[in-house]
Amino acid sequence: MKRPKLKKASKRLSCSKRYKIQKKVREHNRKLRKEAKKKGVKQHVKKDLGVPSSAPFKEEVLREAEQRRLQIEEEKEQKRQAKREERAQKRKKEKEAASKETEPKTKKTRKDKEEKHTALNRGSKQFLCAELNKVLDASDVVIEVLDARDPLGCRCPQLEEAVLQRESNKKLLLVLNKIDLVPKDNVKKWMECLQQEFPVVAFKASVQMRDRTVQAKKSRIVASNEVLDKSRGAACFGNICLTELLTSYAAKTQSEAALKVGIVGFPNVGKSSLINSMKGMLACNVGIKRGLTKSMQQVHILKNVKLIDSPGIVASPSNPQSSMALRSLEVEEGHEESVKDAVNTLLGQCDKTQIMLQYNIPDYRNSLEFLTLLAKKRGYLQKGGAPNTEQAATTFLGDWTGNKLSYHCKVPGTHCLPTYMSDAVVDEMHKDWDLNKLRAGNEETLKGVKFPNQASSISFTSEGPTEGLLRVADIAEEKPGPAALEGDLEQNDENDEPEQTPVDSKEAEELETPKPQKTSLKKKNSRVQFESVPIDYSLTTANTDDAYDFNTDFK
Repeated sequence: MKRPKLKKASKRLSCSKRYKIQKKVREHNRKLRKEAKKKGVKQHVKKDLGVPSSAPFKEEVLREAEQRRLQIEEEKEQKRQAKREERAQKRKKEKEAASKETEPKTKKTRKDKEEKHTALNRGSKQFLCAELNKVLDASDVVIEVLDARDPLGCRCPQLEEAVLQRESNKKLLLVLNKIDLVPKDNVKKWMECLQQEFPVVAFKASVQMRDRTVQAKKSRIVASNEVLDKSRGAACFGNICLTELLTSYAAKTQSEAALKVGIVGFPNVGKSSLINSMKGMLACNVGIKRGLTKSMQQVHILKNVKLIDSPGIVASPSNPQSSMALRSLEVEEGHEESVKDAVNTLLGQCDKTQIMLQYNIPDYRNSLEFLTLLAKKRGYLQKGGAPNTEQAATTFLGDWTGNKLSYHCKVPGTHCLPTYMSDAVVDEMHKDWDLNKLRAGNEETLKGVKFPNQASSISFTSEGPTEGLLRVADIAEEKPGPAALEGDLEQNDENDEPEQTPVDSKEAEELETPKPQKTSLKKKNSRVQFESVPIDYSLTTANTDDAYDFNTDFK
């Protein structure tokens, strides 16, 4: 029987079937021998009788037979020699090929070592800053992705200033992502506020984007199941407007090369999700975990438009704790305090009643009690039923940075341009864009998206723009140098010195005279000697001491 996914059928049999076949073969051979015996037919091996002595020309016949035998042996030897030469030539060719490939192999090993070294340093801040600068240099249009829940906190003044100061007049465009997690009125106000500086595109990325092979399989399913694909998570809004905007700008530039668009922003704002939604397939890795994108990646969405994915902006450590907890907190494995501190700072910026309604938990006094209640609510328990507060903290941070929690920030009442911008720069940034098409596309996007209610959204206090690090020179090492450590140690030694008090002459002599040191029991060839102590058996001691005297029993 031929098994599936195999070229040949298996020859394995059960033992009973194999034994039965052997038995049938034995019986058949026995039957043939019986029949041959009855007929008188004997099958003996014919023996070579050789040349009889009475045969004429016997010596000549034997000589010809010997010559024939030698000729056959020579032919066999020639064949063996030809095979040996063929193998020798083959080995020679292999050695020559190996000698030629030795030099490229050394280069390959060097390249592999360099790649390993860069892979180890891919998570470093220097590497991320270098990749971000590569994206800024290579792109014609820079799109800064902002989280609609905190647009002001997702803006990086250093990045915007660097884009405006670059040569070749690069354009800067703002994309307001995750608008489905913010009330509609709040989105409109933020768009009006941000449009005073740069063009703004409202966007809602798809969070259920998959590979084309999966989409091809899904297309064969009945149309009734297609309703599931058009759910709130799978739907994407704003991609048509952004695509038309970029294609119209590429047509205006009239350049033969494709328009390169760099997608930049802080971690977890949805840069890779935006590219996947524009492409219509899973082209970049996405996830709740921070820092999945380590290097720049080019994705063609049209013939004349190319998107460039970039790693997240490295936030400066001088930012407030809430901003660091939202965007640049590097939660290392095994560090529980960093996760809990981030939760503590975020809870301090929110309204307690809204948090209680969102997670359906009772009143809490501090962040630890909140994590304990959340762990019990979600069933995060350790051995003995103790709540796992670390898992609850990571879940809360995942909800906060992901797309599960709805919160919003209030729009500032007064608006003033930053120091690196002016009215002329604002006009230059709005130039060459089809603003009417942009306005119509944003209105259509806002009509299609389902927004949450104002009551179900948590109000959050924003700390303002987040400062970022774009140059490697700006990254300062946090660890103190050896000179600073030595200075601290010297200072501690000076502080730990005791105060000098006046000493008498007798006491000074006593201090100066060396005291006899006690003999240690750890010396070699030393024995412990017990000295007899005189015992007082007087009645006074017996009457006065109520304690038990062991010497009376052990004389």
